[in-house]
Amino acid sequence: MTVSKTVVGSSILSAPAKIDIKMSKFGNYVKESYDELVHKVSWPTFKELQSSAVVVAVAALILALVVFLMDVVFGVQSMGWKGLLGYFYALIG
Repeated sequence: MTVSKTVVGSSILSAPAKIDIKMSKFGNYVKESYDELVHKVSWPTFKELQSSAVVVAVAALILALVVFLMDVVFGVQSMGWKGLLGYFYALIG
């Protein structure tokens, strides 16, 4: 009688069988993910997407305007513009 000893963490499955198990797990994961995306996720309507896009665009424009105004007030040194503060300091200094 022969006794086969297995090392902790090893299995008696062959390499192709292990690959089949891993592929079936991956296939199961893909099927469950697809099912969740199709049946369980609440997708926004086109109208909701449009309103969200408008909010993002307006916020980006406001932020760009604030940065532009900061450049004008404090001056962009690489262009030779001293900014409004530079002219103010020249008047009082």
